[in-house]
Amino acid sequence: MGCLQSKTSNVQSPDDDNEEEETIQVDLKPADADADVDVDHQVGGVVVLLDQIPIFKEYSLSELRNATNGFSSDYIVSESGEKAPNVVYRAKLENNRLVAVKRFSKLSWPDAHQFIVEAAGVGKLRHKRLVNLIGCCAEGDERLLVAEFMPNDTLSKHLFHWDKQPLPWEMRLRVTQYIAQALDHCNTENRRIYHDLNAYRILFDEDGDPRLSSFGLMKNSRDGKSYSTNLAYTPPEFLRTGRVIPESVIYSYGTILLDLLSGKHIPPSHALDLIRGKNVLLLMDSSLEGQYANEDATKLVELASKCLQSEARDRPNTKFLVTSVAPLQKQREVASYVLMGLQKNTAVLPTMLSPLGKACARMDLTAVHDILLKTGYKDEEGAENEVR
Repeated sequence: MGCLQSKTSNVQSPDDDNEEEETIQVDLKPADADADVDVDHQVGGVVVLLDQIPIFKEYSLSELRNATNGFSSDYIVSESGEKAPNVVYRAKLENNRLVAVKRFSKLSWPDAHQFIVEAAGVGKLRHKRLVNLIGCCAEGDERLLVAEFMPNDTLSKHLFHWDKQPLPWEMRLRVTQYIAQALDHCNTENRRIYHDLNAYRILFDEDGDPRLSSFGLMKNSRDGKSYSTNLAYTPPEFLRTGRVIPESVIYSYGTILLDLLSGKHIPPSHALDLIRGKNVLLLMDSSLEGQYANEDATKLVELASKCLQSEARDRPNTKFLVTSVAPLQKQREVASYVLMGLQKNTAVLPTMLSPLGKACARMDLTAVHDILLKTGYKDEEGAENEVR
């Protein structure tokens, strides 16, 4: 797969010692269910570490045009132009890896270097709870981001537009934990601003695990626009000043909690009125009846109330989010795709074979022999007489 001379090579990074072709390898080891290890998923007491995520790179426009079949409308996966103002495509790279390509509106980022530097900074983040950013492109008027592809839709789809079954309570609790972990990791890595956190920004991977889109770590454009959702769901300080602060992300997390509790969009002001009036049951999704303990639901409602405080200083931090939702997880051992009723499709990741590997794969013994000879291999004397 071709690659332009990377403009990100001059961006200082603690990872600068890594080779461009390096990938993060798979490792298997026993796991403590409660251990906070950096893993992709945990099944049957075994955890899988971050699995072959490519190092961030620049792609050429021709590569991404080919990968999206000329940016065909058939490849668009964005659910709503209003919620996702910049189009997202499903794409297949030359190595058969499926990716998501976000195409910004033209001239959203006039300064190509600024776009590349910002993207490269986000691309350094790697976490099991993020949809990791693996590349970008800035040619002419085009500004594109490339991220891992998530095949099982968005939280919005599973909450508000479900087909077979509403999202179960235990899965909703898992969303609260995994997204809190993602935000806490971003905070730890000094990426404390997340733009327009909403149910469209949370996607489900091949295992059914919820992940936070890395696209939200970049602004929609250089004009500073950070929220595309209804103003009723926008943090108060953003309405006052037009600025996003770390506490704004906590407020948006609170709106996600309301979505999960109610199964519908409820303006925070209305939800807080219900909470103050002790009418919590009116807030709950009726399809969840019998699935949750009132005590657990109350704790989640109280957390949402803390997150939605009008004064930013009164909201909790990401560590508090993680520690608050962790005790609510009751079915840690059950895989997400089972909870969601999804069919588990084992994805076969593309393998980059050497010429010898390719020859072995097609069982071309002549080619194998020629390659071995070129590398200096010699048949052992008398080997031809060993088998008669």
